[in-house]
Amino acid sequence: MIRKFRQFATQLVSWFVISLLLFSCSAPVQADNIDPKLEEKVIQIIRKNPQVILDSVQAYQQQQQQNQQKAQQSFIQNLKQNPKSIIANSPIKGATLGKVVLVEFSDFQCPYCREAASSVKQFVEKHQNQVTLVYKHLPLTSLHAEAFPAAKASWAAQQQGKFWDYHDALFEQQKQLGEAVYPQIAQKLGLDVERFNRDRNSPAAEAAVNQDVQLAEQLGITGTPFFVMNGQVFSGAVDLATLEQTLAKAQ
Repeated sequence: MIRKFRQFATQLVSWFVISLLLFSCSAPVQADNIDPKLEEKVIQIIRKNPQVILDSVQAYQQQQQQNQQKAQQSFIQNLKQNPKSIIANSPIKGATLGKVVLVEFSDFQCPYCREAASSVKQFVEKHQNQVTLVYKHLPLTSLHAEAFPAAKASWAAQQQGKFWDYHDALFEQQKQLGEAVYPQIAQKLGLDVERFNRDRNSPAAEAAVNQDVQLAEQLGITGTPFFVMNGQVFSGAVDLATLEQTLAKAQ
């Protein structure tokens, strides 16, 4: 029981110290680098005033949520007023710049993304003169070991104009994703495999994927697939009917 309390207290100590440093220019503090004397003092504070620490953590979480909400509002506003700034160098499909822009954050190893991909493909083909689909990478590396390598491989295919074909092939072979699969798909699609391998292992590929990941973090997106259609936000393995209903609201 004492051991569990100390583990819990150590976690709260980290939160406590971090909350103090939020208002100063200091490097991040790691739990295993905390001074034992400081830790013992804070543990005593926790024992006497546990609510103070909990209130501090809650205040920090609320501030994070507010920042994420502001970021989402700014993102949606930019999507409506200046969609090119959101699209940037991301792959698109459908209308070159339609009245409706559908931004998708996806992970090639996520089964729900694979399920949604079929519905999204049908939806965009049906509204190809009206809807612009924008793909953003969000590999959930803590869950899916091949998500990031697959994202980099798709970026390399994009450099040869084959992103969407490669995108479809990755989802079709989702259970076989791995180092041997990526060049095989590239070869089947008629890509220059040597250039493909060079591109997918380049710093540029990693930077491109990380740029999308950072955007997702700013928006507070923690799961995939995640969608923004004009001002409408939704997530999960959506079906065609849901996309049609969202389109009606987005116009």
